Amino acid sequence: MSAHPDTPIAPPVPSLVIVGAGPRGTGLVERIAANAPELLAGARLDLHLVDPHPPGGGRVWRRDQSPLLWMNSMAEDVTMYTDDTVRQRGPVRPGPSLAEWAALAADGVIPGLDPETVGEARELTDRTFPSRRLQSAYLGWVYGRAVAGLPAGVVVHEHRRRALRLSGPRDGRQRVWLEGRAEPLTADLVVLALGHLPAAPDAEQAALADFAARHELTYLPPEFTADSDLDGLRPGEDVLVRGFGLAFVDLMVLVTEGRGGTYTDDGTGTLTYHPSGREPVLHVGSRRGVPYRSKIDYPLRGEQPPLPRFLGPAEVEELRRRPGPPDFRRDIWPLVEKELGFAHYHRLFTAHPERTRVAWADFEAKYALCDPGSAELDALVSASVPDPADRLDLAALDHPLAGLRHPCAESLQDGIRAHIAADLARREDPRHSSDLAVFLGLLSAYGQLLDLGDIGTWWHGFFNYLASGPPGPRLRQLLALSRAGCVRFLGADAEFTADPGRGTFRAHSPGVPGAVTEARVLVEARLPPPSVARSGDRLLRGLAREVTVTPAGLLAVSPDDGRILDRDGRPHPRRFALGPHTDARASGAFTRPRTNGPAFRQNDATARAALAAVRELLPHGAREHLPAGA
Repeated sequence: MSAHPDTPIAPPVPSLVIVGAGPRGTGLVERIAANAPELLAGARLDLHLVDPHPPGGGRVWRRDQSPLLWMNSMAEDVTMYTDDTVRQRGPVRPGPSLAEWAALAADGVIPGLDPETVGEARELTDRTFPSRRLQSAYLGWVYGRAVAGLPAGVVVHEHRRRALRLSGPRDGRQRVWLEGRAEPLTADLVVLALGHLPAAPDAEQAALADFAARHELTYLPPEFTADSDLDGLRPGEDVLVRGFGLAFVDLMVLVTEGRGGTYTDDGTGTLTYHPSGREPVLHVGSRRGVPYRSKIDYPLRGEQPPLPRFLGPAEVEELRRRPGPPDFRRDIWPLVEKELGFAHYHRLFTAHPERTRVAWADFEAKYALCDPGSAELDALVSASVPDPADRLDLAALDHPLAGLRHPCAESLQDGIRAHIAADLARREDPRHSSDLAVFLGLLSAYGQLLDLGDIGTWWHGFFNYLASGPPGPRLRQLLALSRAGCVRFLGADAEFTADPGRGTFRAHSPGVPGAVTEARVLVEARLPPPSVARSGDRLLRGLAREVTVTPAGLLAVSPDDGRILDRDGRPHPRRFALGPHTDARASGAFTRPRTNGPAFRQNDATARAALAAVRELLPHGAREHLPAGA
């Protein structure tokens, strides 16, 4: 039936498509809900969320993974909600941290939870490292609460499908093509919140995979460990492992406890591992040759370092105004080094003054005048801090095994076990609380540097090594596994090669000259680096010719609001992107409470920019009825 010619035709409802409904997409929905009352003021909006995985947790934080896999943050250090420390224009909408949510779940206040989740919530303390499955439940609840908080005119449409392609003119509506659906979604605006993605192999990985296929070996490329098929790692078999970060810890857990092994504690914190007999033997090596630094196991008491001090918005803005991109080592690292040193010594002088020789005010005034790495700074620190263990040495932290050589493999095992035990002891000792101040300095610096775009990969690796390591209990398990012979250390600067003559993989390290380990299995225990061109996501890969891709292979976006930059460097009026595949990648979609979370700032800016763009799409008459300033 056709409409009467005098019947007014309702204008189309503006639509926003978010591709990716994991933690980043969930955080964006929360910020849309917070800002919509001001910027839409009752106007209608169709909000489409596209993700084949359940919203909230997404792929990485999905529920269907082993309950043995933990977060590497304590429950009290995880939140999805902004607070008054976050530098944002939108309003704060308070919400519980993971620890606070778990307490509500334990009391039966959170409906719809299964008994297993409630049971874990009841056993949780503020300083417990929760399972990823519990975090999945928290993220699902945050998503549901965010959707419930949207104004009545904003309607959510969930699409449990994979987005395959994005097309559309720069100045017109966009089309998002979905797997298994003939017609695309039409969108006025699109936000890519894709999270960590799989990637196609690079040249070396492709060659190793081909070698494995030709010689009937097993090669596992870089990927999310929970997705890996570990059945090819046979009981008792030697397995070479490249990578000593969090992906290795997951691998270690899944092929030991995950195969029936158990631990006992002697009452002093020393664990003994009791094998099931189904474990392989993991020979692990990396550039540093040691695991990421343990999570610090005590809270900060007393005065916090006033950050930022030497690397804040003014310094970042000055770097942005310079012609050409800044050089990391020349322009950025000295500011980071000085900021971390300031955090370290502020804490040492104010919390542990008995270990210093001068007053903090005198040291601070002289410190401010010294260049990082200068002889003047070394002299100031030597004269003011008598114990070398209290002095900050970032190079030694980054390369703890530099130059060390061992006469045999067993000597290397003893040396690395001693390093891990010393790291654990220090990170559990509040007398070294300057380490925690450095951690806070790292968080501050990371948040500042996001506005500089692509600054290379080294900084992100250094940050993760010092600030995003495994829980202390995992390293205690690693020591037990090493003593039981289930894990063997290869050392620093380990090299992994394929030997066509012997038909095996080989690994060696200068830490034990002449020693070589052979195996028929090689596991890349690391996530693939984010890359537009090699992304396993078809939609993102398809944009490679339309967008600015940085030298590190990242999607270039505006630091102000996350708009995607086209090939000419112009911000796209209808496309945004957030997450690790962009050059504004934050350290995580959630963060510690009261730390001005970078992802929260980005989410708020993108949500406000998208809602402002939606407002401009409304019919003129509808815009006239919006309140002033909206």
